[in-house]
Amino acid sequence: MPSLVEALVPARLGRGFRWLLASGWASNLGDGIALAAGPLLVASTTDDPFLVALAATAQWLPPLLFSLWAGVLSDRLDRRRIVVAVDAVRALVLALLVVAIATGRAPVAVVLVALFLVATAEVFADNTSSTLLPLLVAREDLAAGNVRLQTGFITVNQLAGPPLGAALFTAGAFLPFAAQAALMALAAVLVSRLVLPPRRGGRPRSRVRHDVAEGLRWTAHHAAVRTLVLTVFVFNTTFGAAWSVLVLYATERLRLGEVGYGLVTTVGAVGGLVGTLAYGAITRRVSLGNLMRAGLVVETLTHAALALTTSPWVALPVFLVFGVHAFVWGTTSITVRQRAVPAELQGRVGSVNAVGTFGGLVIGSGAGGLLARDLGVTAPFWFAFAGSAVFLVLVWGQLRHVAHADEGPGPQPAAPAG
Repeated sequence: MPSLVEALVPARLGRGFRWLLASGWASNLGDGIALAAGPLLVASTTDDPFLVALAATAQWLPPLLFSLWAGVLSDRLDRRRIVVAVDAVRALVLALLVVAIATGRAPVAVVLVALFLVATAEVFADNTSSTLLPLLVAREDLAAGNVRLQTGFITVNQLAGPPLGAALFTAGAFLPFAAQAALMALAAVLVSRLVLPPRRGGRPRSRVRHDVAEGLRWTAHHAAVRTLVLTVFVFNTTFGAAWSVLVLYATERLRLGEVGYGLVTTVGAVGGLVGTLAYGAITRRVSLGNLMRAGLVVETLTHAALALTTSPWVALPVFLVFGVHAFVWGTTSITVRQRAVPAELQGRVGSVNAVGTFGGLVIGSGAGGLLARDLGVTAPFWFAFAGSAVFLVLVWGQLRHVAHADEGPGPQPAAPAG
C-alpha cells in the first residue's frame, strides 16, 4: 500500500499537493453527480429543447461574466481563503435547492437560478484552484501534478459521478444535489488545510481595470497562450452547440434513457483514463504543436460521426476516442499555460483563458438550442462539424507557437502606473 500511494502521489510533490488533490477529488465528484442530475432535473420539468439548452447556458454564462474579476481577486487576495469561501457558498445554495425540490417548489426558473449561482461560485473556485499547483510543486513537476489532478477529474467527475448522479436522481430528484452539497462542504474543509508559501513582496495597489488589462495584454503578446485561448474559444463554441443538447441526443436519438445518458459521459471518462496512461509516452514522441493538430482533427470528426449515427454501438466508441482527446488537450493546455505565465499573473491569464472557454460555450449553447428546436437534434452536431473544420484549416499553421511555449517565461508584466 505505501508503494501504491507513492506511485499515485509521490512524496516529492509534498503534503500540500495531497490536500489539494483530495479537495479537488471531492468537489469533482460533486460536480460529476450534478453533470447528469442537472440536465435531468431540467428535462423533467420541461420538454422545450431551448430551455434544456438554457440549463447549460446558466452554468456556462457565469465564467464569461465573472472570470476576469475572479482572476484579479486570486492575484490580490489569500487564494486558500477564496476557495474555502466559495465552496461553502456552493454547499449552501445546493442545500436550499434540495429543500425546494423536496417540498415541490422547484419549477424550471428556480432550478436555472440555482444552477447559475452554483456556477458563479465555481468560477472563483476553479480560477483560484488553478493557481495553487505552481505554488505547491516545482516547475518540472507541474505536468506530473496536472496529470494526477486531471486523472481525479476524469475518474470521479466524468467516470463515477454522472452514473451515480443519474442513479440518485431516479431514486429521488433531490438526492444528487444533497450529495453534491455534502461534497462541497468536505472540499472546503480539505483545502483549508493547505499552507501556502508567502507572497514575494506586496503588489502595488492599482485599479481593477488596470489589473484586468494587464492580463489581457500579456495574453495577447504571448504567441502560445494567445493561440490556445483563440482555439479554445472557437472549439468550445462548436462543442457547446452540440453538447448543450446532449441529454436529448442520448435519450431521444440513441434511445439510451436517463441512466444511459450518464453512461455517455462515463464512456468519455474511460477514454480520458486511456489518455492518462498514454500521456507520457505520447508527449515524448509527438511535439506539442502536432498534438494540438491531431486533437482538433479528432474533435472535428467526432461531431460528424455523432450527427450521422443513430446507433449507441457506434456513438459510444466515438465518445471513448473523444475522451482520450479531451484529456490530452486539457492537460497539455494547462501545463503550457502554467509554465509560461509568471506567478503574479497566473490568476488573470487563467481568467482570460476561462473567458475564451466559456464565451464559446455560451454562444454555442444558445445556437445549439435554437438549431435543435427548429431543425432537429442533429443540427447542432452538423453546425459543430462545419465550424470546427473551417477553423482548423485557418489555425493549422499557428499551432506551431505551442511547441515553443517552454522557451522562456514570456513577457514580464508592465509596472503599474504611478
